[in-house]
Amino acid sequence: MPSALRLQCHFVLIFLAALRGEARYLEVRDAGEDEPFLLLSEDLKRELSAGQIYRRSLRCIDMLSTEGQFTFTAEQPQLHCATFFIGDPEELITIDYDSVNIDCQGGDFLKVFDGWILKGEKFPSSLDHPLSTSQRYVDFCESGDIQRSIRSSQNVAMIFFRIHQPGNGFTVTVKKNANLFPCNVISQTPSGRFTMVIPHQHRNCSFSIIYPVVIKISDLILGHLNGLFLKKPSAGCTGMGDFVELLGGTGLDPSKMFPLADLCHSFHGSAQMKIGCDNTVLRMVSSGKHVNRVTFEYYQLDLQELENRKENSIEEFCFPSI
Repeated sequence: MPSALRLQCHFVLIFLAALRGEARYLEVRDAGEDEPFLLLSEDLKRELSAGQIYRRSLRCIDMLSTEGQFTFTAEQPQLHCATFFIGDPEELITIDYDSVNIDCQGGDFLKVFDGWILKGEKFPSSLDHPLSTSQRYVDFCESGDIQRSIRSSQNVAMIFFRIHQPGNGFTVTVKKNANLFPCNVISQTPSGRFTMVIPHQHRNCSFSIIYPVVIKISDLILGHLNGLFLKKPSAGCTGMGDFVELLGGTGLDPSKMFPLADLCHSFHGSAQMKIGCDNTVLRMVSSGKHVNRVTFEYYQLDLQELENRKENSIEEFCFPSI
């Protein structure tokens, strides 16, 4: 199997496994076998001529990474559906309602969520998002024409919907906008390079990679000098005000993940860690007193090494090693 296809299949399996655990909200049986990662292909974007709008129908469970107009029409009652939207790290997502034909009084709903929810876990976490959880939902049945355009706070968003009557549905247009200072990000790929900058803002930002990876930090500026510390019960950077932490776990919410290492001071050089967890997060905590910046690159762990470590139990925790 080609490596690119293998990576896509790995990503799909992670998401479908997570979705199966959230029966309250989502129904996986309607998901197709050959998508939703078709739209993550750059070939599709190249095929679209300049100015052409991409259009297609939505499935009950779907994932989109490209701009376009998307329509869902129920062929039968659909009670647990969701569409996940993802952009590049430097993009925000805007969802415009073009037309909506649902029965709010009959129990239908159409809600946009600012971020992602999987198995009850949120990204960004409640600690890292500027809005409360309730404010992150925009319910069409409550807002109607008042708010027909919703913009995300990061490169991911999603919609939940329930439609009882066959023939009812909705059409949305998805657009992407530039984000000068990306904060919370989910990576589309298992490898890449990124620089996170927080310019005198009191906020926390997480970069999530839903793969076991090797992560290399090459440059860190925190405004106050040298150190990478493995987490110990009595150690940590929480008193520093500005720091970076590496987290690992199996879920989506960084606040529920296991802390693996703290970086408390600025440095120029290289700090590397192997993290064998399903999800790896680099999280920057900023007091707002400084311009904080971190540059890092990451790539997926060798599958053979990962399997060998799993045979010896992955609870080390996810074998962090420098």
